[in-house]
Amino acid sequence: MDFQPPFQSIIWNDDRLSIIDQTFLPEREVKINLSTAGQVWDAIKKLKVRGAPAIGIAGAYGLYLGIKSVKETTFDSFYSEADRIAEYLNSARPTAVNLSWALKRLMATIYAAKDKPVDEIKQIVLDTAVTIHDEDRRLCKAIGENGLELIPDNARILTHCNTGGLATGEFGTAFSVILHAHHAGKLKQVWVDETRPLLQGSRLTAWELQKADIPFHLNVDSAAAFLMQQGKVDLVILGADRITRNGDTANKIGTYSLAVLANAHNIPFYVAAPYSTIDMELETGSEIDIEERDPDEVTNFGNKQTAPDKTEVYNPAFDVTPNHLITAIITEKGVIKPNYKTRFEEMFG
Repeated sequence: MDFQPPFQSIIWNDDRLSIIDQTFLPEREVKINLSTAGQVWDAIKKLKVRGAPAIGIAGAYGLYLGIKSVKETTFDSFYSEADRIAEYLNSARPTAVNLSWALKRLMATIYAAKDKPVDEIKQIVLDTAVTIHDEDRRLCKAIGENGLELIPDNARILTHCNTGGLATGEFGTAFSVILHAHHAGKLKQVWVDETRPLLQGSRLTAWELQKADIPFHLNVDSAAAFLMQQGKVDLVILGADRITRNGDTANKIGTYSLAVLANAHNIPFYVAAPYSTIDMELETGSEIDIEERDPDEVTNFGNKQTAPDKTEVYNPAFDVTPNHLITAIITEKGVIKPNYKTRFEEMFG
């Protein structure tokens, strides 16, 4: 199925990275240019660019931006500086595996080119970052095509957070399945969780759905159970920031709740994510480092304080869904069904 998504959120042009600053959405579509590793770190940390695949792409370009002006001419000193920059960039968002995956891939590429001149290695790093970006475009399209087989006619899909072109190089992950279902005439409507506390559903996914002319309704997160009880949801599909060897999945906070609700109502619960999101170094979800964010995200709404001063806050950015609650995982390599550990080990060899 050939069609073009309505926008691109990450563009490499003229030795700088251009992104849609997602903190301005949906009021304004603002594009900013990033020309240093520090600016990329800040953009990732402050969610100007967000979504596991997108921050992996941004991090890859960020490493090149960090090393391009490095003066060291010997490989050992250059490699040491590149490693320092990679660790710095990775510190911006520790939970999403795509960032560390992209940076490790680039560091391995640098090491493999150790016999080449440093200036040539820098160009290889840029070429590899561009390749990572191009690969993401292709694999996100494949995720949508592979997931299409799981979508019934006149489907009413519930989704959480943002998994579209804003979160990836293009097309999206779970959003790619929604987009392909829409173009195939199989989609009736999408239910969009607002996704507290930062409202990625209402601010970003709703914006993307409007851009793509896809019918949707926005709902508060706590309405999901009632929608399922009323028989208004046919399936749940969302993304992932990290998937462990056994299939446990870390995703935006609230995902685990949806999985439990879907299971209680006998509704399929699908995760859509690229192959690179599977972290074979971690056995179970209990090993995933869960990022905790600023309490102000919970105690304030917009510019208004919504909780008393000195309120203690627990604000995890992610939760972990146990593998037994996941009906299938959709990747660019196909639809994976339980037993996930066995399937992953066959895939990775």
